[in-house]
Amino acid sequence: MALGVFISFAVRMKTFEELRIVFFGTPDFAVASLHALVEAGANVVAVVTAPDKPAGRGKQLQASAVKQYALDKGLPLLQPEKMKSPDFLETLKNLNADLQVVVAFRMMPEVVWNMPPMGTINVHGSLLPQYRGAAPINRAIINGETETGVTTFKLKHEIDTGDILLQDKVTILPSDNAGTLHDKLMQAGAELLVTTVKGLAEGTIKETPQVNVPAHLIKHAPKIFKEELLINWNKPIAEINNFIRGMAPYPAAYTLLNGKTVKVYNAHYEHTEQSNAPGTIETDHLTYLRFAGADGWLYLDELQLEGKKRMMVVEFLRGFRGI
Repeated sequence: MALGVFISFAVRMKTFEELRIVFFGTPDFAVASLHALVEAGANVVAVVTAPDKPAGRGKQLQASAVKQYALDKGLPLLQPEKMKSPDFLETLKNLNADLQVVVAFRMMPEVVWNMPPMGTINVHGSLLPQYRGAAPINRAIINGETETGVTTFKLKHEIDTGDILLQDKVTILPSDNAGTLHDKLMQAGAELLVTTVKGLAEGTIKETPQVNVPAHLIKHAPKIFKEELLINWNKPIAEINNFIRGMAPYPAAYTLLNGKTVKVYNAHYEHTEQSNAPGTIETDHLTYLRFAGADGWLYLDELQLEGKKRMMVVEFLRGFRGI
């Protein structure tokens, strides 16, 4: 009987440095993650970002933060108008990416996110499954959370619902606003992304389906619209303060003062037993300007009257006598 000869071929996994990665992102939040990958020695074969858009009073075309970084580092750049464009899809396919990374980018069609063999991973600014959506940083502060975090996960059909890879918690301090928390999560997300990609290359990360949390316990993070920015003085004063923090420095909560819009960037509050009609305004014209909420006073610390520059309340009161 002839002897059978069996030959086994071991498939060698690519190292972190060998993985061909295409990065998708647009704003500053994404730049930190792209920079972390580049500095760690990742093989970023292309960067995909939004087309240049008119900005400023002159409406001149402005490149995204990610584009500016990619150009500075000499990384191949793609700016498709449409994600399903045949030319873009062909170019993307020819890159032969092993993995795609998405950070703060627009919705992607399945034909794009399902293209590489290792799939597409996303960095999200919350501890999923909580705060799925476009504004997780703002909504967490508005809701008075004391903790949030970043999550890396695999993309799938439903937004922010893919299997979780890694998570990292971040504390929300009483002094934090959306701007400072953004910066904390930006750095935490960049570090977590590098750890995630290395883990995927080493085969040490187990994908975990998102916990099936009851619908009434899920906190969502929908996009913020201009109509939401007006301060409601009928609410408890602590909630109003969280709302201001969650909207600062952008898009900024506002109130009305003598018919003019006043954006509020920073404030503090005190509870009082004395009842004042919500929205009541008091000032000594020197050091404080305060508004009554449902259960106390909110003191404006930093503000901007329409048509004027952003300033501290003491500076504002020196030039404003219309109260």
